This record gives sequence, C-alpha cells and structure tokens, in this order.
Amino acid sequence: MAAGAAPALAVAMIAPGLWTAAAAWIVLAVGLMLADALLATPPRRVTLEAVAPRVMGVGRADAMRLVAAFEGRAPGEVELAVGVDARLNADPERAIVRTAAGRAEREVRLSPLRRGEGRIEGVWARWRGPLGLVWVQRQSSDGPSVAVTPDVAGVKEQALRLFAPDAPLGAKPLLDVGEGSDFHALKEFQTGMDLGDIDWKQSARHGKLVGREYRTERNHHVLIALDTGRLMSAPTAGLPRIDRAINAALLLAFASLRMGDRVGLFAFDSRPRLASGLASGPAAFPLLQKLAASIDYSTEETNFTLGLTALAGRLDRRAMVVIFTDFADATSAELMVENVARLMRTHLVLFVVFRDEELETLVAKRPESPEDVSRAVVADRLLKQREAVSARLRRLGAQIVDAPAEALPTALLNGYLDVKRRGLI
Repeated sequence: MAAGAAPALAVAMIAPGLWTAAAAWIVLAVGLMLADALLATPPRRVTLEAVAPRVMGVGRADAMRLVAAFEGRAPGEVELAVGVDARLNADPERAIVRTAAGRAEREVRLSPLRRGEGRIEGVWARWRGPLGLVWVQRQSSDGPSVAVTPDVAGVKEQALRLFAPDAPLGAKPLLDVGEGSDFHALKEFQTGMDLGDIDWKQSARHGKLVGREYRTERNHHVLIALDTGRLMSAPTAGLPRIDRAINAALLLAFASLRMGDRVGLFAFDSRPRLASGLASGPAAFPLLQKLAASIDYSTEETNFTLGLTALAGRLDRRAMVVIFTDFADATSAELMVENVARLMRTHLVLFVVFRDEELETLVAKRPESPEDVSRAVVADRLLKQREAVSARLRRLGAQIVDAPAEALPTALLNGYLDVKRRGLI
C-alpha cells in the first residue's frame, strides 16, 4: 500500500479526473490482505500446549516444551511465545520455529525463582498468511501450574557424593570410623595414623605398635534455626537467602540423620513460625523436607529475643544449635549477640552467615566517580561491622561458618564434622 501511495498521488495531481485509480489501489491492497487472511491456516485448527515439570527445585532450571499442532495445512514457520508469573523465568520468551509434519516445537529453559506455586500464564503462536501480508494469532491461557519446592534434587546429589565410599568432603574423607572421639576398638598401627592415637601400654603388651580407633559420636541433638525475616528474603547469587539457607539446612539434616543424630527445625521472624520435634533416622528426612517447603517468605523484622528465647525453651538437654541469619545494622547485631550469648551458656551454637559478596565487590571496585568512593566507604564500614560481630561471637565460643552462597553447604558440613571430631557437643 505504501509503495502505491506515491504513484496514486501523482496520477491524482496530473489528472484529477482519474482520482478513482488511487482509490482502486487502496481497495486492491485491502482485498489482498483479506484474501491472505482467508487463505492462512485458521486459529481454530491450531492446538497449543506447554509441557512443563510438575515439581521443580528452586534455583534448578529445567526444560519446558512449547508445541503448536496444526490440523491440515501448516505454515512454513511459527513464532511461539510463553508467559510465566513472577515465581518463574522463561528463556527465551519467544522464538521463531519451522514446522515439520504439521507441528512446531521449541524447548524453553524454565528457571524457578521463588518457592510456591508458579504458573504458566499463557502460550501464544502466530504465523503469516501465504502472501505474507497479515499475521494470524492463537492464544492458550490455561497453562499448567508448577510447584516450586526446595532444591531436594541438589541436596540428594550432594548427599550421594558425600556418602560415597571414596567421596572427599573439603580436604578430608567422611568416614564413620576415625572421625569422632568415641573409642571404638584397638587395631595395629598403620602408616598415616595419628601418632597421638598410639596406645603405648597395649603396644608393650602385644610387642608391636597398637593404635586406638575412634568412631563418630551419635545421638546428638541438632536443632536447625532459620531466620526468615526481611533480610533473609533478599537475593544473593540469584536466589533469596532463605532458599539458600533451606538447601544447606536440608543437606545438613540428611547428613546428621545418616550419622545417627536427631534433627529438628525451627523458623522465626517477628515470632516463631515453625517448630518441629527432634527426628531420627534417614526415614525422617521426607518429613523435614516437607516442613522446610512450608516456610514462607517474610517482610517482617526479625525478633531475636522472642525467637531465640522460644528456641531455648524447647531444648531439654545440651544440643548443637545451627542458626542461619543475617543482619544489617549494629542495633540488630547487638540484640542478636546478646541472645546468642544466653543460648551458649548451655548449648553449642554453630552460627551461619552469608558472605556479602556485593559489599566486597563495592570495596574492591576501582572508583571512577565521587559516588563510587562514597559507596566503597560505606561498604567497607559495613564489612568491618560484620567482622566485629563475628569476632565477638567467636570470643563467646560460637562456631562461625562464613562462606559465599555457592560454597555454603560444603562449608557448613565441614563445620559440623569438625564439631563432632573435636567432641564439642
């Protein structure tokens, strides 16, 4: 139509009596578009489908397949698009796909961002008519729902590597024998054994070096306390801190149950939100997994006094309390330290915090403007405050696990095994 506009205008100016020729060109263009729409595959002969996993672990991407099936004649290529809610991310959101045997299929990378029920809000397909003048579109708005849960698959993968006979954890193997302080048996001394484990009296009696063999202590109480307040809903490395904490907590729970300890879950923000009893044995892991999946995101400030006091009231014997939390200012840190110190009078506290990589990046970044200098100064001050709080907790006797988000599960397990090896519980 645009190509014919200039000639039609020229005809109308040269010969005004022939102005109907210009109108005829417009009618012809509109007629061609109508013919193109009529010749194109009608939308009612297209079936759209989004095939997605029913359950996904938060932070663990999977493939979703978009399908457009045509009845009868199909166009040469189709543009497919998908819409998802805020709990999911689809990449790419749209793509052009060639049809084959009356079908157009495209795989999309589906990434769950937050726990809860995610929804595929719609699938769209559009294609051109045979003349290429019009688009024909079809929409399907009844997409499936996706249950986004903690990343149990990732926990199981790490657990399988952990409990494989030759699997290393950090720099040492995880073995039931030789890693604890509970005496198990005497055995002939072998190269590589600790010289401090030699039993000199038994060696003299047997006429050869004999060493003491230890096994991991069992039946300890391990209570995992999750701060679910506003700061723990903030993202780190692409996921909310609370989701990172839940994944690490589930891996610790799996290892503790496997090693004979009893494990419980506790969650709090402005008040206690979840409190489970202590469970034992690997068969208890699905229950802990279900309880962890029920922990919701929160916008409320954390009340350490109420939360940790309620936690202490549930413990009737010495236990290892693993606290996942974060803090942003000196006031909240002071309240936290005060209540953790009260808890440490009876129990061993393993304190888990996320290393703030964003602040470290601001400090290390080369400043290019006065605003960059201001950000670096503020970030450096906040990092020093965090280091001061960690140092104070160490002086009080707490065990500190401070690691980047990706390395947190391994660092936490190393801290747990170190506590058992040293017999601190």
